[in-house]
Amino acid sequence: MFESIDDITINYEEGDVLLVKELDKEILSKGAWTTIVFKYQDWSPKNEEYGKIKYTIRRYRKLNGEYQQKSKFNISSPDQARKLITTLQKFLDE
Repeated sequence: MFESIDDITINYEEGDVLLVKELDKEILSKGAWTTIVFKYQDWSPKNEEYGKIKYTIRRYRKLNGEYQQKSKFNISSPDQARKLITTLQKFLDE
């Protein structure tokens, strides 16, 4: 796992292929429970290129000096991301 919040990544390799490529991340909260939003792409072996940009929100818990992923929510399209933004903005404006 990860010892520091800054070390947390969703990059994932198998062999010499980076199957999940992290493009960016934003730490939303720090502490014993940490929330991070990632921007990423998956490798498509069929097309031999990275697919569309996706987003994921992940929660990590620090236990015994290491951050371990406890939950995640994948946002699979820009349209879904926009709907989430619109809904959260509506809730905040109420």
